[in-house]
Amino acid sequence: MTTMFSSPNTFKRIQSSPKMEFGGLKHMTVPNDQWKQFFNSSSITQFLLLAFADRRELQLLYFWLFLGIYLAALLGNGLIITAIACDHHLHTPMYFFLLNLSLLDLGSISTTLPKSMANTLWDTRDISYLGCAAQIFFFVFLITTEFSLLTIMAYDRYVAICQPLHYGTLLGSRACVHMAAAAWGTGLLYSLLHTANTFSLPLCGGNVVDQFFCEIPQILKLSCSDSYLREVGLLVVSVCLAFGCFVFILFSYVQIFRAALKIPSEQGRHKAFSTCLPHLVVVSLFISTAIFAYLKPPSISSPSLDLVVSLLYSVMPPAVNPLIYSMRNQEIKDALRK
Repeated sequence: MTTMFSSPNTFKRIQSSPKMEFGGLKHMTVPNDQWKQFFNSSSITQFLLLAFADRRELQLLYFWLFLGIYLAALLGNGLIITAIACDHHLHTPMYFFLLNLSLLDLGSISTTLPKSMANTLWDTRDISYLGCAAQIFFFVFLITTEFSLLTIMAYDRYVAICQPLHYGTLLGSRACVHMAAAAWGTGLLYSLLHTANTFSLPLCGGNVVDQFFCEIPQILKLSCSDSYLREVGLLVVSVCLAFGCFVFILFSYVQIFRAALKIPSEQGRHKAFSTCLPHLVVVSLFISTAIFAYLKPPSISSPSLDLVVSLLYSVMPPAVNPLIYSMRNQEIKDALRK
C-alpha cells in the first residue's frame, strides 16, 4: 500500500476525494470509481449471513430443530454406508452408487448446516471470506457430483431392467469405479471453475448475503463489474448440462417402465418398480426443489421464501434420502438388522 501513495500528488487527490462507508470501515476516501471498486473488494474480510430469526427464543428453537435434522442425516446416511460396506450381499453396482450418494449427502449437509447452527447458537451472522469461498466450493462440488451420480444410477436401473443379460458386462466393477470417478471429477472441475470465477469479480455491493449459507447467485448480487456476465454465461451452460442429464434420466425411466410393464409375472413387475421407485423419488425431490429455488419468478421472491426453498433443496434431501431408500428396500432392511 505504501507504493500506491508514494506520490504527494496522489495522496492529495485521495484526501480531496469523496468519503464512503463500507463493511464497518468508515470514512474511507477514494479518488474515483476504479479505486472505489478496489478498496471495496479488497476490504471484505467476512460476509454476513441471513439469520433465521431475530428473537433469541426462536433462534434457540431453530438451533435444536436443525440439530435434530443434522443428526438424523448423519445417522441415516452413516447406517447405509456401514450396511453396504459390511454386508457382502450388497456389493453390487446399485449399492456401490448408493454408498457414494450417502457420502455426498453427508458432505453437502455438513457444508452448510453446522456453520448456520453455530451462528444461531452464538447469535452472530459472520462467516470469513475464505470460509464463504470454501462453502461455495464444497457445496457446488458435492451437489454437481450428486446430480451426475443420480444420472449414472438411472443408467444402472435401465441396464438392469431393459438389458439384464448385459448387466455384468456393461456394469462390471471397473466400469462402476470409472463412472463414479467421472462423476466426482466432473463435480471437482465444475466447482473449481465456478468458485475461481465468482471470487475473481470485484465486490462493491456490501458484504450481506441474503441466504443462510454462501451460494453463487447471492455473491453475484454483490458484484460491481460487468464481468459478472462471465458467471451468468457459465450458469446458462450449467442449466443446459443439467437439462441434458434430466432428459437422459427421463428417457431411461420411459424405457424402464415400458420394459417393466411387459414382464409377465406380477411379482416381477413389483420387484422392478420397487428397485426404481426410491431413485425416482430422490431425483424428483432433488430436481423440483432446485428448479424452484433458481427458476422461480422474481415476483414471488422474498427473503423468507428464499430461505425456506434453500432449506428444501440443501437440507431436506440429505436427511430424507436414507429413509426413502430404506423404506421399500428389503435388502437394506436386512443388512441394517444384522
